Amino acid sequence: MAAPSSRSPTSRPVRRRRPAWARLSDEALLSLRFCDLKLKLAGSPLEARLQRLNVELERRGIRFRPHLWLAEEWFSPDGVPGIAVPFYLAHPRLERLERQMMHQVEGGNANWLLRILRHEAGHAIDSAYRLRYRRRWREVFGPASLPYPERYRARPGSRRYVHHLGDWYAQSHPTEDFAETFAVWLKPNSDWRRSYEDWPALDKLSFVEELMQQVREQPPLVRTRVHIEPLAQNRRTLAEHYAAKLARYRHFLRSDADEMLLKVFTPRPRRSAAPRASVMLREGKPLLVASVAREAEVDRYAVYQVLRRAIARAAELDLYLRGSRREALRHARWMLIRLVKLYGKGTSPQIHL
Repeated sequence: MAAPSSRSPTSRPVRRRRPAWARLSDEALLSLRFCDLKLKLAGSPLEARLQRLNVELERRGIRFRPHLWLAEEWFSPDGVPGIAVPFYLAHPRLERLERQMMHQVEGGNANWLLRILRHEAGHAIDSAYRLRYRRRWREVFGPASLPYPERYRARPGSRRYVHHLGDWYAQSHPTEDFAETFAVWLKPNSDWRRSYEDWPALDKLSFVEELMQQVREQPPLVRTRVHIEPLAQNRRTLAEHYAAKLARYRHFLRSDADEMLLKVFTPRPRRSAAPRASVMLREGKPLLVASVAREAEVDRYAVYQVLRRAIARAAELDLYLRGSRREALRHARWMLIRLVKLYGKGTSPQIHL
């Protein structure tokens, strides 16, 4: 006879009631205000996923813990040692809406979520200990007082910066350089000493290691737990949010890159069975990355980031192959070489986290 269960009735997991808005259509859901959603981070499944960041900090012996709250977007405000997490990660229905509207869910899987969290934790710990005001910090990363550029001149082949979130984001601003470097350092089992051997970026990583040894046991200098732009006080509708977000996104994508894509692919296929350009680019990724990296004399990381953007944009423009797959690959290779060089001249915009 099996032994009776020791679990008491009160120990059973509590089933959360599905919110009424989860059954709404996209159109009806978009009409709601953020405050109408009544989302809470505390006690949600998302909170448990976010706790993994605290585990990583603990393993590094860091006493500081950033506070987190739900907002419209990812961000860590200057002077506030915390992290705003986007609302759509708090419920699967909102994730589906985000994917429908934006064609991706930023932080929508465990690996991506932790990559962003480590980056934002870099901003939060900078604020908590006022690291940017240290003379040595400014010598290594530059002055945090520099204005944020809407566009920045990325150097795909530079080894002075780590690679973490993509798009050579560390090159955009000194504070982003620090946050990206901190994220690489924080990652569990990060072999950064070997990965960045002979890179000038290794000095930055070594400095972060030294800096964390200095502050890890100290209480934060800034202890505010304020929430900036919290959802509970946000009376904007989801429709208004996405209208602004899409307008901003489309503004950033208006560039010569579209012209190059339209030279290689077509929005009006000559035959009904013409393959989609985004599918062809995705399937040809290994060959394209290797050949373009070799000819353009940049690392594969640089080519991959440009190709990732091209795939997303080709899908949004609903482009198709003009001729054969072999011809399309040859033309795509030409396009990517020029896009890599175009990006290196700083003509490609960046959406800041």
